[in-house]
Amino acid sequence: MNDVYAFIEAEKTTHTVALLCRLLKVARSSFYAWRSGEQARQARQAADDALAHEITVLHIASRHTYGVPRIHADLRRLGRRVNRKRVERVMRERGITGVTRRRRRSLTRPAKRAVPAVDLLGRDFTAPEPGTRLVGDITFIATDEGWLYLATWLDLATREIVGYSMAGHHRASLVVDALAMAAGRGRLQPGCIAHSDRGSEYTSEEPRGEIRRLGLRQSMGRTGSCSDNAAESFFAVLKEEIGTRRWPDRATARTEIFAFIETFYNRRRLRKHPHWGYLTPLEIRQRHDQRHALAA
Repeated sequence: MNDVYAFIEAEKTTHTVALLCRLLKVARSSFYAWRSGEQARQARQAADDALAHEITVLHIASRHTYGVPRIHADLRRLGRRVNRKRVERVMRERGITGVTRRRRRSLTRPAKRAVPAVDLLGRDFTAPEPGTRLVGDITFIATDEGWLYLATWLDLATREIVGYSMAGHHRASLVVDALAMAAGRGRLQPGCIAHSDRGSEYTSEEPRGEIRRLGLRQSMGRTGSCSDNAAESFFAVLKEEIGTRRWPDRATARTEIFAFIETFYNRRRLRKHPHWGYLTPLEIRQRHDQRHALAA
């Protein structure tokens, strides 16, 4: 019916509205009611176009990864009070979609003779405070020079990557270097649990000795289950959201992974906290720090 009314509007300078309505079998009152609402429709369309522009900017800033929940949360953080269903509709109409992560294959392999540490987490991948529970894992990155291996330690309270290391091998020293980085930032509390799977990179004496030296407690779950069963797998986020499947060389991969962790994931990427809503890992840590400061 809108097309009929639009035709009458376009032809009313040539023929009278009464004639056009009679020929097209529509009531003049209905046409005039439609015409009076045209201004409101144009205003709504202009508002949707402006919202779509804001959504597009936020989507680009998220490396084209945010879906409706994070886009809606980002808009609210900017002071835009907009209905989530409207955000969903505008994104759908303009083909703006987020990234769906795939489950990854674990790199680590169980050691044949080493005795694993006790599982101190019991598959509870949460933490009440930063610096009390870390999850460690290793993944591989494809480059034209060969594999680049990345070891990380993730703080379960904030989901912040507090330590990481990259090399052309995945020996135990890769894990130790990442742990040393986490400890060097001064964010680990005495007795902090360092949890991993039972891969040989974690069961060897080198990481065991470093964990003892730092005053931490080692914990191990089943091989390959550690990060996949945490609330969010960082490696799945990295591989889906960084936007590159294969790098030309290890140096380029190192640079881009460093930038992804330090400038995007830790400081800008939103995740839903069970109590505080959508925040970045850095903001979650700051909330904990503020709470301790007020308690003191």
